[in-house]
Amino acid sequence: MRKAVVYTKDEHLIPRERIDQDAYRIVEHLRGCGFDAYIVGGAVRDLLVGKSPKDFDIVTDATPSKIKRLFRNSRIIGKRFRLVHVFFGEKIFEVSTFRSVASGSVGNDFGTMDEDVQRRDFTANALYYDPIKEQVVDYVGGVEDIRKKVLRPVIPLEHIFEDDPVRMLRAIKYASSLGCRMPHSLRSRIRKSAHLLSAVSPSRLTEELMKIVNSGHSFEIVTLALEFDVFMYLQPSACAMMYADRKFERSYMIHLKELDGFVRDNPDARFGKKLAFLVCDFIGTLTDWKKEVDTDSAAGELYTRTWTQCRNFVLPMNPQRTELEFAIKSSLLSLGVNVRIQKPPRAQARRQRRG
Repeated sequence: MRKAVVYTKDEHLIPRERIDQDAYRIVEHLRGCGFDAYIVGGAVRDLLVGKSPKDFDIVTDATPSKIKRLFRNSRIIGKRFRLVHVFFGEKIFEVSTFRSVASGSVGNDFGTMDEDVQRRDFTANALYYDPIKEQVVDYVGGVEDIRKKVLRPVIPLEHIFEDDPVRMLRAIKYASSLGCRMPHSLRSRIRKSAHLLSAVSPSRLTEELMKIVNSGHSFEIVTLALEFDVFMYLQPSACAMMYADRKFERSYMIHLKELDGFVRDNPDARFGKKLAFLVCDFIGTLTDWKKEVDTDSAAGELYTRTWTQCRNFVLPMNPQRTELEFAIKSSLLSLGVNVRIQKPPRAQARRQRRG
C-alpha cells in the first residue's frame, strides 16, 4: 500500500463553510473520545469539484456499539456489516467503521484505515477529509485523478465487478456526472461483466435507479449505460422498446433531458414528479387517449389497467405506490385525460376501519 499524501487547505481549496456543521460535530465528538474519524467518499469528491454534497458519510475506528453509546440520537443498522445512522432532525449521517480486506473487497470484518481505502471502489471515492485539521488524506492518487478527470478503480479489475456488480452502475454514473474518462481496460471489463447485473436484487437496483433519476445527469448516464449494454438490466422494458422503435427512443431520451433540467431546478421535488418523465412515453403508447371515457367505472378500470402496465414497465425498480400513482396521474393529465382514481377495495376497507 502506497504512503498517504496529505493535502492542506491551501492545496485542496475546500472552503470550511461547505462542511455540514452536524457532520463536523460528529467527527469532533469521536475525536474528543479518542477515536479517529474522517468525512469520506462521495462528499470529499464533490467538495473537491465544487459541488455541494448531498450526504456526508463518516468513517472511524470506533465500532458500531461504541458509536451508538456516544450518540443517543443514533441506531445500528445492517445485519452483516453493521454501521450507525446518527440523526440530526431530518438529516441522517452514516457512520461506519474502517473495513478489513481479510475477506477481500466485500467482507464484513472491521479493520484499519489503510485497509479501508482498499475497499473503496474508485480512487475518486477513496479520499478522507479531516474537517478539524482541514486536510485531505489520499492513499490512492484520487486527488490527481479528479483533477485529470479520469475514473480509476482501486480494487483490481479481475475482482471489482465479480465481487459487486453494482460497481458497474457507479462507474457509469461517476463518469457521466463528473465528466470523467474511463481507461480502456475499465470500459472493456464493464462490457464483459454486464451480465452479472442480472443477479442483483431489485432493492439494490431500485436504489441505484433512484439515484440516477435524482442525479440531474440521467440523460448522460442512460446514454453511457446503453453504450455498455447495461441499461437492459436497469430498465428492460424501456430498453426493449427503444431497440424496437427509434421514435420511442428519441422521445424517451428527450424526456430524460427534460427530467435533468427539472431536477436541477427542483432538487427537492417529490419522486413521483420525476418518475413521470420516465413513464409518460410508455403511457402514451397504451391506447388512444383522445377517446372519451363515458363512465366513472370505465375510468377507474382504465386507470387500474394503466397502473398495472406501468408497474411492469418500471421493473425491476420498485418505487412507492403513491409515487407511481402520482406519476401516472400526472402523465394522464398531460395527455388531456383527467381520470378520477378509485381506491381498490382493500385500501377502502383499511381506510374505513381506521375511521
